[in-house]
Amino acid sequence: MALRAAPPIWVSPLRPHSNVGSSDLGSTRCSFGLGLRCSWDLERFPRWECCCLAVSAQRAIIPVEDEKPLTPEVEPSGGAADQSGASQSREFHKDLNLLPKPLTATDLSSSDSGKKVRVAYQGIPGAYSEAAALKAYPNCETVPCEQFEAAFKAVELWLVDKAVLPIENSVGGSIHRNYDLLLRHRLHIVGEVQLAVNHCLLGLPGVKTDELKRVLSHPQALAQCEMTLNNLDIVRVNADDTAGAAQMVANSGVRDTGAVASARAAEIYGLDILAEKIQDEDDNITRFLILAREPIIPGIDRPYKTSIVFTLEEGPGVLFKALSVFALREISLTKIESRPQRRRPLRVVDDSNKGSAKYFDYLFYIDFQASMAEPRAQNALGHLQEFAGFLRVLGSYPMDTAL
Repeated sequence: MALRAAPPIWVSPLRPHSNVGSSDLGSTRCSFGLGLRCSWDLERFPRWECCCLAVSAQRAIIPVEDEKPLTPEVEPSGGAADQSGASQSREFHKDLNLLPKPLTATDLSSSDSGKKVRVAYQGIPGAYSEAAALKAYPNCETVPCEQFEAAFKAVELWLVDKAVLPIENSVGGSIHRNYDLLLRHRLHIVGEVQLAVNHCLLGLPGVKTDELKRVLSHPQALAQCEMTLNNLDIVRVNADDTAGAAQMVANSGVRDTGAVASARAAEIYGLDILAEKIQDEDDNITRFLILAREPIIPGIDRPYKTSIVFTLEEGPGVLFKALSVFALREISLTKIESRPQRRRPLRVVDDSNKGSAKYFDYLFYIDFQASMAEPRAQNALGHLQEFAGFLRVLGSYPMDTAL
């Protein structure tokens, strides 16, 4: 496999020409001499960057390909009541064509950005991702995208200024697709948004809860409301997203079909809220990342978080050593995620090349509570390079401490 140079490590310009590593702890054994060089480019735009001379070449890393989402099919149950509901639904939603059309990964047409910040999100109006975008930028213009990939590309192609995408949920766990896309694309994390999720059971106007026979929503939303839906004895059907499920129910006019979505989706698509907060866990929080073309300059005026990804060389206890560089500097880790490398998933332990002893070769994603403007964070990453074959800083950004 071809080798390529490692992506740069971003560091703060506050400490140029500093050698970092385990030597800052008073040890005399460390002499790896990273030789970090920082440059400050004010003529183009303010940013901080650093070229690492310690690692000569790295393996190419290409994340997973797009998965095809499930497309639910709603079968009308027939009858005069259904026809009446369909007529009423069409009257409610005659202006749906005025809603923004989601971008696709191949839609390269530009548009006038105006004065507002344009923020991309995955889904359609009424999605929780749109609510997260509006929380981060209350006066922004939200731009819906069909897939996560399209939102990444929209930022790269200057169609929008930012993208707000989910990365983990307190109940459902990590969104692995977006972890993979963070490596495929050269965007930077410039912020985070934590959003409390309130799942609602929606139906056509005038429909009662006991009339529902099936419900549409995203698989995670359905899983998070499992107990409530089991008690109602409702058949669950997967949809691409929660707001899309609400739109399908509104367009179909089938009275025995409902959706699990947000209260805002009910308002947009003219549906009734039959029940609120139907999720099994009251504390249901989704964390979103704000992505941009350029990194922000981190400070020390507020709590900051830094996200990195790295691989480790082979050796006993190497993961323990990698994590200890943060513990030794009293840096708290808030997230650890591992993903197998797609193009090189297995590594041969011995030199026989017979394939008898193999194990997964992982990428490690870590979030830690420190700003790259702090010397301890710079020194920790310098020390980490003693064990890492590849290291990239995804972003250093203010923490979202309010729900």
